[in-house]
Amino acid sequence: MVEKQESDLSALRIDPSRKGPIEPPRRRSRKPFVAAAAAVAAVWVGFVIVRALAAVPAVRVVRVRLESNRRGAAGSVVLTAGGYIVAHHTIEVSSKVIGKVAWVGVEKGDVVKKGQVLVRLDDSEFRAQLEQAQANLLALEAKLQELEAGSRPQEIAAAFDAVEQAKADNGNAQLTLRRERALFQQGIVSRSDLDNAVAQANIAQAKLASAQENYQITKIGPRVEDINYARAQVAQAQASVDYARTQLDGTVIRAPVSGTVLERNVEVGELVSNMNFGGSGGVKTSVVTLANLSDLQVELDINETDFARISPNQRCTITADAYPDRVYQGVVQEISPEANRQKGTIQVKVKILHPDAYLRPEMSAHVSFLASGRTGAPDAILAVPHSAVVSESGRPAVFVLRGSHVQLVRIQVGRPLADGWIEAVSGLGPNDRVVVGAPAGLASGERVKLKGA
Repeated sequence: MVEKQESDLSALRIDPSRKGPIEPPRRRSRKPFVAAAAAVAAVWVGFVIVRALAAVPAVRVVRVRLESNRRGAAGSVVLTAGGYIVAHHTIEVSSKVIGKVAWVGVEKGDVVKKGQVLVRLDDSEFRAQLEQAQANLLALEAKLQELEAGSRPQEIAAAFDAVEQAKADNGNAQLTLRRERALFQQGIVSRSDLDNAVAQANIAQAKLASAQENYQITKIGPRVEDINYARAQVAQAQASVDYARTQLDGTVIRAPVSGTVLERNVEVGELVSNMNFGGSGGVKTSVVTLANLSDLQVELDINETDFARISPNQRCTITADAYPDRVYQGVVQEISPEANRQKGTIQVKVKILHPDAYLRPEMSAHVSFLASGRTGAPDAILAVPHSAVVSESGRPAVFVLRGSHVQLVRIQVGRPLADGWIEAVSGLGPNDRVVVGAPAGLASGERVKLKGA
């Protein structure tokens, strides 16, 4: 037994031939398994994406074409001029009251709706003025109600009791006077005692007359003049309340129209006013500059020698220098009634009929003025390929590319044109792109990819 224990202990001895620290047993690394799992997941995701892309139909699209209306002997360009895109109406939103800016709720470029809160001013002073005016109105209304209600029964009873008391005092004074007069005739009292009794009797009689008059006034109630005066005071106080409320409402500055914020002119802590004190610093008069970017014009200076080629309501085509491939239709909307003597030019403004989000005020643009047709036909027409037109419930339609999806749009077609194109009378814009040779089963709202992409 002892020998067995010694053999077991010898097995636990450290071998002196092994040098260096004893290393713990190594665990098997999991990195190969993680890498393998990631590779499998990547392959699976790629397979899903490839299958999804393979399911998206590939289509070919072309842009709607703007063509001259040869049938109307029009469409030829008679003049081309450069100018700048401007907003038809630019609004400087101002404050109706003087106050310090407490909050600004818009940034430059934000689209706002009519009535939306743009800026809030500190309203503590205006709120206190309103509360003061309201308290004054309540006091005057209470006084008017008191006058209109007339005397209370208790007041009438008190006035009647005063009359009765005065009668009693007068009767006692008259009795004393008679007694003093009799004693004076007998020589018992002096002349001064009689005079005193006469004075007391007169005083008591005057008090009785006053009490009777006050009783009659109390029964009748307030005068009509007093009531009318109180009503006028109430109306004046009501006007003061309305004015104070208007001043308080003026601390909330709202958008007068729907549009886009072109400039944010104030910051929190700055002072705004409804009066222009001059200079660009200090007190501000305008808090926000707004414009409706769906109502744009191109402002041009036309040389006097070219002015004869322009007429009111003349049709035009417009291209912004930033997007030369996008064409917009326009019409001459405004011609200045006077020329610029120094420049020798006349200002003309061309309305952009269907502006989109690509156009910005102050962009450079070129306008091509088109010759007017003799038949009353439009100067330019839109055209689409025959192969883009499909039938939707028996009516012509086309698939229009909207981002990465297509939308089925009904159109009205006109006469056929050259090269397999057809006139699109309505339903499309000059910058729309339509699907040519739509694959069978293509539906509105379906995601597509472009051929070759």
